[in-house]
Order: sequence, then C-alpha cells, then structure tokens
Amino acid sequence: MTKWVYTFGDGRAEGTAEMKSLLGGKGANLAEMSNLGIPVPPGFTITTEVCSAFYAGGSAYPAGLAEEVDAALAHMGRISGKTF
Repeated sequence: MTKWVYTFGDGRAEGTAEMKSLLGGKGANLAEMSNLGIPVPPGFTITTEVCSAFYAGGSAYPAGLAEEVDAALAHMGRISGKTF
C-alpha cells in the first residue's frame, strides 16, 4: 500500500530531509525541523506522488487518500488539543 500522507509535529516526524523528492522541499524541511526538536506547529504533507496519481487516474484522487488525511487531522488534533 502506498503512503500518501506524512505527519510532523510534537518533536517527531514520519519524514526526513532526505525525502525531498517525495515530500517536496517545504514538507521535507518541516519534517526535519520537527525531528531536530525545533518547535513547529503540527501538520502533515501530502506526497508529490498524489499529483502523479491524480492525473494518471483521470483526475481522481487515489484510493485511501481521504482516510489518510482524516487520520493526519486527528493526529494534529491530539497534539494541539483541538478538533478539525
């Protein structure tokens, strides 16, 4: 199964700076800052592969993306104490 969403925040991240081609420059840098313990607000990055899958799939989002975004929003909520 392809992973479409990578979370970061609270001093941890699923991604790293080496994942720039997958997470984009900003996503990889936010992940790296979080991994280094630099305080960044919790968030998530949708991978660059989603764009390719969207166009390859006839302008449809890939299966499982919505569920991963929902899980990432819930993760952000747990860290921040807010609901989205």
